[in-house]
Amino acid sequence: MAEREPSAHQFTLDVALGVDTTWFMDLKDPNYSYMFGFLQADGHLAQQSRQRGRLTVEIHARDIELLREFQKLTPYNSSIRERTRSTNFVETAHSAIWTLCSLEARTLLNGLGLPYGRKSKEIAPPRGQFAPRDYLRGVIDADGSVGYTGQGYPFISLTTQSTAIGAYLCFYAGKITGAERTLKRNARDGIYNILYTKENAQELAAHLYYKDCLSLKRKQTSADSLGAWIRPADMRVAPDRRRWNGWEDRVLLRLNNDTASAKELGRTEKSCYIRLWRLRTGQVPMPTDR
Repeated sequence: MAEREPSAHQFTLDVALGVDTTWFMDLKDPNYSYMFGFLQADGHLAQQSRQRGRLTVEIHARDIELLREFQKLTPYNSSIRERTRSTNFVETAHSAIWTLCSLEARTLLNGLGLPYGRKSKEIAPPRGQFAPRDYLRGVIDADGSVGYTGQGYPFISLTTQSTAIGAYLCFYAGKITGAERTLKRNARDGIYNILYTKENAQELAAHLYYKDCLSLKRKQTSADSLGAWIRPADMRVAPDRRRWNGWEDRVLLRLNNDTASAKELGRTEKSCYIRLWRLRTGQVPMPTDR
């Protein structure tokens, strides 16, 4: 028998049944920050007529335990089911689906920043207080990867269409690791691919995936394993990339000479040549006057 959706009166029915929902989705709680990040990245909020709708999360059946944790954190009726189907990627896909229909829950999640319908470009970090590392762990568990590259280097990455999410990860990871990243969409599909490797990946993974945190267990295991990597003695450490400032661009344009600019700025002639070429061809904006 098909599952019957609750009516709009479910908004007050939970109160009538004596269900305490006041603590649901308090984003100052690390578990709810994680859950909200995961829902933003991998959940789907659908809306129908007469205030009907549902939130669904579909993941690989091997990760069903996470959905059970979400169910425990949710003081509204919800269900988990499994299904097997064929997809464009695999002949047989075994997945688990968590479904939440409560209008009150959906209204709260939508107000926090989980849009109805297609949302990949619209999602952004919460505006109020939240637990940032738990929130980002949720986003990465849903749309990121943790492990070792083909060359055997530790890495942690995120794939997202959201400028706000990508910018926030770069900002937060920069505070933790000191590594700077420039957001740039992939030319092929318009996606941001944000990657941290080696020591930066080790440091970020250890910070995000702390002991006993709510997470996908397989990614927690991968994150824990990154600490075992040791940089080979003969592998040099690449220096931090020095960003160009507006005053340096003005010096470049004023001198209009690679050798003179390199001496003035303490940079290589090659870097001055490339930067000047990018300025003159419009690949980077001209410095503003001060």
